Amino acid sequence: MDLNKIYVVLCRPEESRNIGAACRAMANSGISHLRIVGKREDFDAERVRILAIHAADIWERAEFYGSIEEATADCATSAATTRRRGKKRKGKLFLPEEFCSFIQDTDAKIAVVFGNERTGLTDDEVNACATAVTIPSDEGFMSLNLSHAVQIICYHLFRASRPNFKGYEKIDLARLDKTVECVADNLQKIGFFKIAGRPDMENFWRGILSRASLSESEAKYIEKTFTKMAGLASRNAKS
Repeated sequence: MDLNKIYVVLCRPEESRNIGAACRAMANSGISHLRIVGKREDFDAERVRILAIHAADIWERAEFYGSIEEATADCATSAATTRRRGKKRKGKLFLPEEFCSFIQDTDAKIAVVFGNERTGLTDDEVNACATAVTIPSDEGFMSLNLSHAVQIICYHLFRASRPNFKGYEKIDLARLDKTVECVADNLQKIGFFKIAGRPDMENFWRGILSRASLSESEAKYIEKTFTKMAGLASRNAKS
């Protein structure tokens, strides 16, 4: 997914600071194209910049249109964000991750349309879009802040653009055995056990470390600790 082809459209926003917060949310996810249904002169640029902080350039480059149709005319598809279903609204509402999958292989421009802070998108505004996406929230308080909604959708788009990104990744057993061998080697160097006791010691550490679900950096840290320990023991024995 090319994030440079994603266009965030704010329809009739009322509060300048919300535009700034939306700019910051976009920048967090590497999305830089902002379109606004409204007039630039209707907003306080200084109040926008207060919350945009280092993302104020998104506001500076924002494009302004008279309607959703005009703002999305050059896009392959447009998605209204809404929490409400109804006869006059879209029957199918994508979840954010479903929407990302839906547009994953699209090379053309994609517009995601967000409504007014107080009222959201009207029926006519939703129907001006090709499809719709909804962000699930608790039934007791379903309304989301505009910038929060922008943040959630942009984050899902960002993650979809980096499918190979890894956070925590557990090492496999073959890699774990190298750590166990390192631990056993160094314990043996300092005389912690006799050669005959090594298999039991290896089984002990393999059981503990496999349950710990080590990452690569954790495995390396354990190896470094035991290697340094053996080195210090050797130097102390010679002194």
